[in-house]
Amino acid sequence: MELHNLKPAEGSTKTRKRVGRGAGSGLGGTSTRGHKGAKQRSGYSRKIGFEGGQMPLQRRVPKFGFKNINRVEYKAVNLNVIQALVDAKNLEKVTVADLVEAGFVSSRQLVKILGNGELTAKVDVEANAFSKSAQAAIEAKGGNAIKL
Repeated sequence: MELHNLKPAEGSTKTRKRVGRGAGSGLGGTSTRGHKGAKQRSGYSRKIGFEGGQMPLQRRVPKFGFKNINRVEYKAVNLNVIQALVDAKNLEKVTVADLVEAGFVSSRQLVKILGNGELTAKVDVEANAFSKSAQAAIEAKGGNAIKL
């Protein structure tokens, strides 16, 4: 071991800047914050969307319309899809679980059966909602529309 090989022990030195510890440290005075302005002041934190004093985008863009926070979103499934599922799997009762398994809806979605297409089989259908035409078509074939 010689002088040029010497180095501090592991963990004995810190790499963090120690600002505001006098002019001799090289990081005194303004403590790396620069002169004047909001960023130089204590307690400064930039707000989300702040654009340097320019009017922010979310305040410049006009707002209109109405967003109903109580809106219920349904995934629409037509009668022709139900008929295809009945033909493929030979089902007498179609549930939401069958639709999830077949990949038509995800497990978290609410399902509404719509009347587009033709139903030829007698089948009981379970769903969260039905259109009037879908319910009439299911019951016309002798099946039941069961609301969950």
